[in-house]
Amino acid sequence: MDIADCYRLLQLTSRANIDDLKASYRRLARQWHPDINPGDELAHEKFIQVTEAYKILQKLVPPAPSKSKVTPSAPKSTAYSQATPSVKVSVRPSAPSAAASAQQQHPPAPSPSANVKPPSTPSHPRPSTPQQTSTAGQGATPTNPAEVKLKVDSYRQLQALIQEQRFPRAVALIEALAQRLPDDIEVRQWQAIIYQSWGRQLIRERKLNQARAYLKKALNTDPHNKSLWAEIEQDFKKIEMVFK
Repeated sequence: MDIADCYRLLQLTSRANIDDLKASYRRLARQWHPDINPGDELAHEKFIQVTEAYKILQKLVPPAPSKSKVTPSAPKSTAYSQATPSVKVSVRPSAPSAAASAQQQHPPAPSPSANVKPPSTPSHPRPSTPQQTSTAGQGATPTNPAEVKLKVDSYRQLQALIQEQRFPRAVALIEALAQRLPDDIEVRQWQAIIYQSWGRQLIRERKLNQARAYLKKALNTDPHNKSLWAEIEQDFKKIEMVFK
C-alpha cells in the first residue's frame, strides 16, 4: 500500500496533520468495525485497510498546530477545506485597455441592416446586377433575419457559380431560392439573369435548342424587364446567325 492509497482510504489530503488523521481514522473505524457489520466480509476488509493506512501515516503526518484546539468534528472540515486552496490570479489590464482605446479610435463598422442589398457580382457577360435591374410593380422583401441571410448568402454563391461557369448548379440554386421566396421581385430578377447566362453559354456550346429554351424561361420569369428583353433579342439574333 503506497502513501497515496493511505490518504485516499482515510479520505485525507497531503496537508492533513495528526489530529486530522486520528479523527478520520476514528470515524472510518466505527463505520467499518466488524462488531457493527457482523458477517460483512467487505466491511471487515475495509477495517483492516483503514487500520494499516493509519499506522503508515501516523509516522508521516505533521503534528497539529499548538495554538489551536481541535474539536472531534473540526479535523474533517479542515482536511477538506485545505484540499483546494484559493488561488489569486492577477490580470494585466494592459490588453483590455489597449483594445478599448483602439475601439474608441476606430469604432466598429455598423452591421448591415436587413434592407441592405447584396453586393454586385463580378463582371460577366450578362445583364446588370440584380439590384440595378428594374421591373414594374413591387414585391415582398424578406424582413426575417434568417431569410435575409439566406438571400445574401445565395447571391454570393450565385456570383461564384457564374464566374466558374457552373450554370446547372446556379440554376438549381436560384430555383430553390425562388421557391423559398416566391414573392421577392429581386430573386425573380436573379432567376431570369441566371437563365439568360446559361442560355448564352449554351449558344457558345452550339446547343441552340437548349439555349432557346432557357432564353424563353428568362423572359417568362421577368417579363416586364425591358433591358432583359433587349438583350435576349440580341441573343436570339446570334442563334439565327449560327443557322445561316
